[in-house]
Amino acid sequence: MGMTHRPRRTKNLIRTFRRASSRAGGLVAGAIGALLMIGGLTALTHYPRTFEIVGIDGLSGVASPSSTSSMPPEGGNGTYASPSYPLAAVDHTAYDAKILSLAHLPPPPAAKITSTAAFSSSSSPKATTGSVAESTPDEFPPYAIAPSRAALAALWPVPIAKAPYPDAGAILPFHRIVAYYGNFYSKQMGVLGAYPEDQVLQMLSSTTASWEAADPSTPTVPAIDYIAVTAQSNPGPDHAYRARMPADQIQQAIDMAARLNGVVILDVQVGDSNVETEVPLLEQYLKLPQVELALDPEFAMHGGAQPGTVIGTMDASDINWAANYLAGLVTQYHLPPKILVVHRFTVAMVTHTEEIRPLPQVQVVMDMDGFGFPAKKVNTYYTAIEPYPVQFTGFKLFYVNDVKAGHLMTPQEVLRLSPQPSFIQYQ
Repeated sequence: MGMTHRPRRTKNLIRTFRRASSRAGGLVAGAIGALLMIGGLTALTHYPRTFEIVGIDGLSGVASPSSTSSMPPEGGNGTYASPSYPLAAVDHTAYDAKILSLAHLPPPPAAKITSTAAFSSSSSPKATTGSVAESTPDEFPPYAIAPSRAALAALWPVPIAKAPYPDAGAILPFHRIVAYYGNFYSKQMGVLGAYPEDQVLQMLSSTTASWEAADPSTPTVPAIDYIAVTAQSNPGPDHAYRARMPADQIQQAIDMAARLNGVVILDVQVGDSNVETEVPLLEQYLKLPQVELALDPEFAMHGGAQPGTVIGTMDASDINWAANYLAGLVTQYHLPPKILVVHRFTVAMVTHTEEIRPLPQVQVVMDMDGFGFPAKKVNTYYTAIEPYPVQFTGFKLFYVNDVKAGHLMTPQEVLRLSPQPSFIQYQ
């Protein structure tokens, strides 16, 4: 995926970094729809999403996190690391109004006049019976590929019967999470490894402020999205094509988030392992109130496939297993609801999407993580995310590859999507 590079050594844990061989092909000029059909393959072959680690085997010797507690003390205003107890219950009326707002479904505009047949000299102009209220450019994005109001209303917001009200202390939908993504061992995998820690935090603070300025009605929560289990091109001793990060690296992510009073998202690329094996190994972190989980189906291999050679896939049963596991931690450790992020840029990456079940203890975000020029990214959102409602949506922005393809979309541009994303990730 791109040209070969030679990385630096870090604490003697990293011996080599390799990027998989390039299969990049030229894109045929044409309509956006045609670009979408090959969008998934383009994302796979043009971006170094994996890197090679040698010499790290499992999480043996992992120390318990020292900077936070799974049962914060009572009193005070509380933070994400130490929320105050008891947690405030969710106002269902306010919740309904907020998710309706995210769905871009305000009250219909005035009916558009479609005929003059009902006009008379003694009356004001009125629409004839059967006139249809239409959206205006100010209400919805001026993209030809955007769904109609009727299509949106049929899918969004997701009914409470499928995506129930969250328990007390939920972050969504009243906040928007803005995350910086990556791995400290790799400059190519995202922001976290590309810049020094202080610079990353300064950038993240500035970025969250820009999102609040664009949407003052939705306060932001900063997040450190750390790839805790990374897919590998080398099978490793157990032939699982994945490497688990050591305790000090995960702790670094937790400590960084604490400096901004933010949350941590542990991203998992299972390789040829599986969710049931990898996620429980992170329990000592996931039982903390400010640590969330993300799953990346792109690197969920099956039958011994090497990550990076094909786009992986994950079934609803895997996602529901993870949600139920997180719900168990929420109940056992008296935590606020967890967030489960699922990355997706093709329809086939997630199978049986309609069977994914959010829980009162777990809020599910389907995140569009493809890159490219803005129209392509928007069209991917309306192809792989919007038609398959689960609960909340996310949108990923690439500082390097999006800019190479066109430009980095602004908060204002992203907020014109319907539904509006509640999770924003920068790589």
